[in-house]
Amino acid sequence: MSTSAMTPLPLTPAITRRVRAYFAPVNRAAGAPSIFDPAQSGGFSLDAPPAPWLDLGWIDTFKRKSGTKVAALRSGAPGFPLSQVRTEIDSTVSMEFQSWGKLQMAVTAGSEQMNLLATASGAAPNGSGGPAAAAVPVQSGSTATFLNLAAGQSSAFSAGQLVVVDVDYTGQSGFVGSGVSGSYISATPAVQPDVNYVRRVSFNVGRVTQVTSTGLQLAQPLIAGAPVSGMQVQTVLGFVDREGSNFFQEWSGLFVIPGEQGDRVLLHYPRLQIAASAGEVLGALTAPLEPVSKLMQLAQTAEFRALPVTDANDGTQAICFRSYLPAAFTKVW
Repeated sequence: MSTSAMTPLPLTPAITRRVRAYFAPVNRAAGAPSIFDPAQSGGFSLDAPPAPWLDLGWIDTFKRKSGTKVAALRSGAPGFPLSQVRTEIDSTVSMEFQSWGKLQMAVTAGSEQMNLLATASGAAPNGSGGPAAAAVPVQSGSTATFLNLAAGQSSAFSAGQLVVVDVDYTGQSGFVGSGVSGSYISATPAVQPDVNYVRRVSFNVGRVTQVTSTGLQLAQPLIAGAPVSGMQVQTVLGFVDREGSNFFQEWSGLFVIPGEQGDRVLLHYPRLQIAASAGEVLGALTAPLEPVSKLMQLAQTAEFRALPVTDANDGTQAICFRSYLPAAFTKVW
């Protein structure tokens, strides 16, 4: 009895068109990043990343830069190199985000990324949004995609609006924000945040698609899941970040480079912190027929510094995991 054998295809160059970015929350209080396992999930559909990874779209000008230094251990006279050691580990990664949204703004922000809460009538102007209008309590039985509200409360909202769902600020310190840490409050803050501060920095944001007599239907599940007791909902008009403060965003990053011949390169950074303040670059979108009709595209620039994690397989510290998934039936070497 014999079986037919297929001759492996020759090794092929890595040919690609674009790079796609995915980010996932880091549990700041526990110091636990989101880990991507290429052995389990490396071949995932680019449009359906595994939880908790969030798709931030295609990116341009992707660049990795290593600042790791290698030095020789020498002995004798003259000093001959006996072995080599790494004396300093450093790595940065930079890119341009072509899409705009809360998460794209958040990961590129140099500090807290805030929701612009609908303001109260007569509120004094403020750079990150003035005093907010009163929040509406979320009732029990709510889910990640439907917010139960008390009778008559849903009339304060309309389809198409953005809303944020989170708890009141009641004097708690440390990292705040459900699902994702949006800010850090010291035990003795210089200025006491208002009752809406947690919702102001929260990532638990959704788009209302339908308003019913009993509540709000959302387009996508809330990042923190079903609301818990004490959460309230407020209207969000947009997003704002600031240059300054002592807070650093931290996310887990995954960059996928899909090959045109069926292969795939994955770059996983378990811990990334912003290494430069938010910036933008303006470029031509299309070749103009006339100067007055020229369309421009505003992209967000970002640079991140990689921080270390410990590999459970052998206890080695690492800052990036690079994986290559060959195309089917190609040679191994």
